[in-house]
Amino acid sequence: MPGMHDTEAWRHSHSFDSGNPVAERSAQLVMWITLATMVVEIVAGIAFNSMALLADGWHMATHAFAIGLSALAYALARRYATDTRFAFGTWKIEVLAGFTSALMLLVVAGAMVWESIAHLLQPKPIGFIEAMLVAVLGLIVNLVCAFILGGAHHHDHEHDHATAHAHTHGEGDDLNLKSAYVHVLTDAATSILAIAALAGGAFFGWQWLDPAMGIVGAILISAWAVRLMGDSARVLLDCEMDHPVVAEVREAIEQHPTWATNTRIADLHVWRVGKSRFAVIVGLVTHDAELNPAGCAPCWRSTRSSCMSPSRSTTAPAMPTALERCRKHRRKVA
Repeated sequence: MPGMHDTEAWRHSHSFDSGNPVAERSAQLVMWITLATMVVEIVAGIAFNSMALLADGWHMATHAFAIGLSALAYALARRYATDTRFAFGTWKIEVLAGFTSALMLLVVAGAMVWESIAHLLQPKPIGFIEAMLVAVLGLIVNLVCAFILGGAHHHDHEHDHATAHAHTHGEGDDLNLKSAYVHVLTDAATSILAIAALAGGAFFGWQWLDPAMGIVGAILISAWAVRLMGDSARVLLDCEMDHPVVAEVREAIEQHPTWATNTRIADLHVWRVGKSRFAVIVGLVTHDAELNPAGCAPCWRSTRSSCMSPSRSTTAPAMPTALERCRKHRRKVA
């Protein structure tokens, strides 16, 4: 329409995370490896009437489901990346998958404790050699899967350092990939504990050691799951106002060469919209005549920057840049 301003320069994509195609392919590969191992163990368990093989086969099924959930989250985040219904992009689909996987790990840990206590109270005969072979097979599979996912993890960190130069510990972590990796590592750890316990039972008659190691494994799994759940929940609930980038935003505004003496932050909101990207809404009270149209009275002005990384807030402060754009746009309109 005549007289309307051109807003094209102010538009931007709602996709603030580039995804992780290497991790997506790795998760898919690990899922298929886990599913194949599961089928082999279940079929062999039925053929040889082995409860040990059947139990480990169904245990593999839970991990295949969790890793499949990670792969699905990558696919959904990529598919809906340009969907404008997602105000801040689809990255949190991946984070939600990580949180769900952590919950599943806690359920697995609870089941392990329940079964271990039952076996301590009512010991049952154990086929130690057969069970050890199953545990060794599980360990080999999990080490291969850990190697695959570990390669994707290192590739993701190298990509983050190359693009965002994130130096804060934990900065840029792919929580979805981390959840799949934790699933594999916990399974490998429980396999090692199981091998040690079964060896003690087979060679020294310590049958109690098997359920006892089950409880130790459950405690280890719970510790990793709770940490992963906490990391994911902080992102999902936007509980990161203690992140170092918040202090960098404050510093960028409070040490601005023009605004330092006459502009104060009244309100500040910072939240994560990508592995190394943050969104910011800031309310300013200022006497700066260039920022205040009235030119005299204190002015409350709110602005936002929706694509800021920690490195940018140091070398080219995002918030002052956004306000400079506001000022230039106002002059253009005038």
